[in-house]
Amino acid sequence: MISNAPMHLWQGRIDLAEGLAARRWHQWVQPWAEQQPAGIALLGLACDEGVKRNQGRTGASQGPAALRAALANLAWHGTGPLYDAGDVTCTDHHLESAQQRYAERLGLLLEQGHLALGLGGGHEIAFASFSGLADHLRRQQPCPRIGILNFDAHFDLRHAPQSSSGTPFRQIAEYCRQAGMPFEYCCLGVSELSNTQALFEQARELDVRYLLDRQMQGWNLPAVEACLDAFLDGIDVLYMTLCLDVLPASQAPGVSAPSAYGVDVQVVEHLVRRARASGKLRVADIAELNPGLDQDQRTARVAARLLASLIH
Repeated sequence: MISNAPMHLWQGRIDLAEGLAARRWHQWVQPWAEQQPAGIALLGLACDEGVKRNQGRTGASQGPAALRAALANLAWHGTGPLYDAGDVTCTDHHLESAQQRYAERLGLLLEQGHLALGLGGGHEIAFASFSGLADHLRRQQPCPRIGILNFDAHFDLRHAPQSSSGTPFRQIAEYCRQAGMPFEYCCLGVSELSNTQALFEQARELDVRYLLDRQMQGWNLPAVEACLDAFLDGIDVLYMTLCLDVLPASQAPGVSAPSAYGVDVQVVEHLVRRARASGKLRVADIAELNPGLDQDQRTARVAARLLASLIH
């Protein structure tokens, strides 16, 4: 099911005395409709069926609402239009149908020239985002080379009888194989202790570029930047996805699998901005926000900051 933009969530402070320059997100966002000028479009996937299938802690289906509420009161520093395109919800445990509906709606946003930003939901959003982008771009000739940049403690390359939040990049690899497209996947922040030897072997077989969480620290930033730049240089179009469990549990407690180590938000935001500055970003999303596990809205707030860094 696709629901309309929940505009009631966009509430916050109003500073009338300071005029238009004091506007916040809730004063700038408007409901998406067709035939609007190109801008930034937010699209939620209110689903955690993939997390459930992956034996995780459910609750991420409430993530899009919590993320909107955290974004609402942020100061707006952008210039172009900002739209809320509503939510795709997963009903009757039909994850694959929800992913297909999300991909189709995202493709429509791309056709209209929007930068599409996804609000998760479990990390099953990744396959939906990529397939929507790839289906859209494959109508062009030749198809651009798509790069997948994932900030994540996990490779999410599992073999499983059903799709889940642990399988999206395996599904993307299969999509690319069937479509005759290169699988260009870079995963930053991988936790060695949260991925089995089998997953590391699969990453090597698929020629995945990755850096471990312990390599993603401030003292090693020049090497991390060089790795990211080399990846960006080899692609035409960028899809970026941020799984919040890449962050330390102290910064992002509200996720299914909190990280005992993680990558500091300062490093992640710096790299997100660097990737955005490449000019190749077409689609991005934030995944695994679980408000029921959050503490003092800490995870929602850091998720909102990271999403805002994609805009200004």
